[in-house]
Amino acid sequence: MIKELVHDPIFLAMKSENATADDLQTGRDLLETLIHHQEGCVGMAANMIGVKKRIIAFDNDGEYMVMYNPVILKKDGRYETEEGCLSLLGGPRKTKRYKTIKVQWQNEKMQTRIKNFTGFTAQIIQHEVDHCDGVLI
Repeated sequence: MIKELVHDPIFLAMKSENATADDLQTGRDLLETLIHHQEGCVGMAANMIGVKKRIIAFDNDGEYMVMYNPVILKKDGRYETEEGCLSLLGGPRKTKRYKTIKVQWQNEKMQTRIKNFTGFTAQIIQHEVDHCDGVLI
């Protein structure tokens, strides 16, 4: 189900709790909401739809992906960039990101996965994991 977006910076600055198998519907709702906003958005975290759970959805080079409990294990190749966010008013803001990241997460079967991501996909994941950690750009 497509959900309303949250714009409250106080809510968005709260850390998210770990997701469980009971939160799979939230992951599906998050993905539907992201696809609905695909013209202006490439990734979302569950707190953007009002749920404080560590769940992100994003465009992974043309294929959508949902991660439950994502954690960045390793970062390499720091650079500066500008990013916007559907949840925040105003234009893009400067931030620091990494070109390559190693991520551990759980899939929809709650199986643990680990993979390296690079380029724009790595940047999207970093932005959404920041949301889970209560970090706003």
